[in-house]
Amino acid sequence: MTGDRFARVLADMIDTAGDARAVDIPVAATVLILRDSEAGPEVLMIERPDRGSFAGAWVFPGGKTEPGDTGDTEEDVARTAGVRETQEETGLVLLGEAMQTLSRWNPPPTVTLRIRTWFFVARDPGGALTLAADEAVASDWVRPAEALERHGRGDVTLYPPTWVTLHDLAAHGDVDDIFAVARLSGVQQFETLARQGPDGPLLLWPDDAEYDVDAADPASGSRHRLDISGLPWVYTRD
Repeated sequence: MTGDRFARVLADMIDTAGDARAVDIPVAATVLILRDSEAGPEVLMIERPDRGSFAGAWVFPGGKTEPGDTGDTEEDVARTAGVRETQEETGLVLLGEAMQTLSRWNPPPTVTLRIRTWFFVARDPGGALTLAADEAVASDWVRPAEALERHGRGDVTLYPPTWVTLHDLAAHGDVDDIFAVARLSGVQQFETLARQGPDGPLLLWPDDAEYDVDAADPASGSRHRLDISGLPWVYTRD
């Protein structure tokens, strides 16, 4: 299973129609469990089985919200789901109030599997990993830059939200810094659209000048995009 699997699938689905901000789609949570190492911060990743949602991909623990997940807002409900899913999938017990909200991702309207996902960061609570066999076939504590390198070689499958999040994490020297920047930055909003670029599929976000197809002069504007036309993927944000 190669790292450009998502790109090949997306290329067959690209269309500019649809609403990236649709509210009537499932909601999920994913949790970046972080720890410091001598080489820098590491994040826990798990490999999904080669079937079902995100088959064969390396992801952060998480999953869709369920009726028993409570909270006053969608973010609160997602936080509760993140705690529950993490324990179910890895055996690790997190405290919801200690988790920092990082981002919220809306998928391209043309992707068949549409889930709005909240990303949270949490510190490693310690304890042994106990993987749920139907949810994860492997796990690894990995430096974000190393995970991106593996993907760039085609050794692992990552989905774009995971890739971009790892890219952002790679800029930080320790876990304290990651939490501090997350608190100061607030929740990042990713309303994703897919476009067909000259070399293949692109993913765009609202501060990219070509996000709005009716823009007067998109070529002269800012860029916030992920080029997934080939490996390694290229992320541009200015």
